[in-house]
Amino acid sequence: MRYLYTLIFTLLIPIYLLGIYWRGFRAPAYRKRWLERFGIFETPVEQSGIWVHAVSVGEVQAVAQLVGRLIDRYPDMPLLITTTTPTGADRVKAMFGNDVTHRYAPLDLPWVVRRFLGAFQPRLLVLVETEIWPNLIYYTKLEGVPTLLANARLSVRSARGYHRVAGLTREALRNLTLIAPHAEADAERFHTLGARPEKIEVTGSIKFDVHLPGSLLERVDVLRREWGGQRPVWIAASTHEGEDEMVLEAHATIRQLLPEALLVLVPRHPERFERVGQLVEEAGFSLVKRTQQLSCEKDTAVFLGDTMGELTLFLGASDVAFIGGSLVPHGGHNILEATAQGVAVVFGPHMFNFNEISELFLQHQAAAQVDTLEALADQVARWLSDASERSRVGEAGRELVEQNRGALDRLTRLVDRLLLS
Repeated sequence: MRYLYTLIFTLLIPIYLLGIYWRGFRAPAYRKRWLERFGIFETPVEQSGIWVHAVSVGEVQAVAQLVGRLIDRYPDMPLLITTTTPTGADRVKAMFGNDVTHRYAPLDLPWVVRRFLGAFQPRLLVLVETEIWPNLIYYTKLEGVPTLLANARLSVRSARGYHRVAGLTREALRNLTLIAPHAEADAERFHTLGARPEKIEVTGSIKFDVHLPGSLLERVDVLRREWGGQRPVWIAASTHEGEDEMVLEAHATIRQLLPEALLVLVPRHPERFERVGQLVEEAGFSLVKRTQQLSCEKDTAVFLGDTMGELTLFLGASDVAFIGGSLVPHGGHNILEATAQGVAVVFGPHMFNFNEISELFLQHQAAAQVDTLEALADQVARWLSDASERSRVGEAGRELVEQNRGALDRLTRLVDRLLLS
């Protein structure tokens, strides 16, 4: 099955290259360093270290605590982080600077993977969340390098997709050294797809071990004053195409009840910043962009977060957070950066990528879920109008985050075990 997969992948290379070229019109960084995706580097990488693969910004954020721990515990061991997207690359640079080396991940083709492995010669490969690449895992095992699927998650929807290529999936999962799911339900789905029980160790989600910088509260206070002090503020975080229009319509409804309400709109992908700004203006709202470095006036209706790396700050300065990717069938995003700061969180019906975490918060009345934009507007307006209820939900969320910390320590012990084995 893996041979057929490799053949199909090889035949698709021209289409892949065209896709890279096409995406370069919207995000020019895609056309830079593209040879790295074929295992060809302009400068060599230090060998015999730890390789962490995190596909994009969300995964880099998720594994940031673990990377920081590895830098401290193994200061003399090179640390390579690969991503698939330029935004992920930018986040790696912003978070870790010269403490790590970044390269784009190799295409999952035998000759590319073997070239990459030969260049870096890793002692350990850590794959983050759902990065199951059959050839990468196979040849890493062939080289005697242990592999860890960390903070592993597998939604019901994803499991169905992997089941369609059951033989390929089973081989890949069995070639992994260890799988560390963040919940028992994920562990069961991995087992059903063919992973051996003795290779599965549930660690919990390292996203609960979210680290908030000591300077954050001061920066939140400064930003809140720039937004207008006591005015009600809600944020739509990590929105996707087709979702911004719904959020803006909900905001129009909210402003009928709360005319001073400010929406902080943060698209998930930077190539959409300009287009979303146009949508805001077309909807008739006055707009301030973060990149303009201007304070909001009383008539400012929308603040566009058109920067990278500031979402935690924007969340902390808001009264209510809507988590994007959930009104459209994308699967939602991480709610913990908001809940860890005591911000009341609401999300839509499509949270299948974060099902266990979202269900946990709903069960403890530490978040709310809505099915329509009308229900979203109603929920946000009620919380913005009721500071007591908003505070109760926010504090319940903060307490739940504290109760579920500890996955980072468990994951670190697994890394230690694999490196010393």
